[in-house]
Amino acid sequence: MWVLALIFLAAACVFSLGVTLWVICSQFFTVHIPAAVGHPVKLRVLHCIVQLLVTWGMMFEKLRICSMPQFIRFVHDLPPLKYDPDVVVTDFRFGTIPVKLYQPKASTCTLKPGIVYYHGGGGAMGSLKTHHGICSRLCKESDSVVLAVGYRQLPKHKFPVPIRDCLVATIHFLKSLDAYGVDPARVVVCGDSLGGGIATVVCQKLVDRPDLPRIRAQILIYASLQALDLQTPSFQQNKNIPLLNWSLGCYCFSQYLDFSSSWQEVIMKGAHLPAKVWEKYRKWLGPENIPERFKKRGYRPMPPKPVNEAAYLEVSVVLDVMCSPLIAEDDVVSQLPETCIVSCEYDALRDHSLLYKKRLEDLGVPVTWCHMKDGFHGVLSTIDMSFFHFPCSTRILNALVHFIKGL
Repeated sequence: MWVLALIFLAAACVFSLGVTLWVICSQFFTVHIPAAVGHPVKLRVLHCIVQLLVTWGMMFEKLRICSMPQFIRFVHDLPPLKYDPDVVVTDFRFGTIPVKLYQPKASTCTLKPGIVYYHGGGGAMGSLKTHHGICSRLCKESDSVVLAVGYRQLPKHKFPVPIRDCLVATIHFLKSLDAYGVDPARVVVCGDSLGGGIATVVCQKLVDRPDLPRIRAQILIYASLQALDLQTPSFQQNKNIPLLNWSLGCYCFSQYLDFSSSWQEVIMKGAHLPAKVWEKYRKWLGPENIPERFKKRGYRPMPPKPVNEAAYLEVSVVLDVMCSPLIAEDDVVSQLPETCIVSCEYDALRDHSLLYKKRLEDLGVPVTWCHMKDGFHGVLSTIDMSFFHFPCSTRILNALVHFIKGL
């Protein structure tokens, strides 16, 4: 029996080594790292680690052991959290929704700004643990009370469950600001990637709620703001750049919105929506709304192909403003509060930020825009990663702190 066990263990080790070597050979030496991104070797290694986790996760998913999101979240939540002695962290729940509350340890009689933070990860990755460092530093450096929301995720919980969880938690927080020493005139919603899109939706949903304190500002960090057009300049330029490449993005996109990934080629060609839809939203999504300097790196306009009706029936969820808040009506967007937008040059979602920035400014909403010329999607999450830390993440955090202190 023990001989069989040894053979099985040896085979498993050889197979694991083979998978690791395959990922390294297929990713480390071939992935494109733009020259403007500092520390290219560091990013190659980080990219390989992510791809290795995705590969193992997909294998476990095929074997029906667990889903890819469950595997990745299990692994990235393994390291112990680092606690700052100047920040008090409390774990509790709003009903069934887990949250982490970060409060400056030094007690004062003055009310502090409140930040509700929604983490990113495309509904597949990210957690209260992965964003602990970000929230802790935001709390300490901006002298604010931070509430991080642990919304439900894939594979069991798809759109719009994460948004509803965040909306419920935010309303609960807004109704109990006194208990946390938060100034009701300085409440900010903030998120990165999918979390940035959620922050936008929460803001839009609460603009006409006179029974709640008005949101003072929204902070959107390389936010996902529309799911209609996957042929924007930034998508064409950056779809193969870490950490958000096309294959991972397509998986999260289709799983989160609960449609078949077999439609990806149809969606890429713009054939998932009829011409009348493209015409209706061109005023907000058209490439003419993006400054010319962002189109110089290999952008080629691609008119949408004739609609595939079967795809449209399944994928029309992208027209829901909770999925694509960038296409909300003017009477909603014009009421939104002051906004801080962070975009990264080497991010497939960069143009979401540029398009929304223009919409807000055209409607008279004050916008503070921070563009990271050496940034890539997910870079803020490296702020607490020691060896994998990128200086760009610190500049983003400093920009957020500066904006919050100025409110």
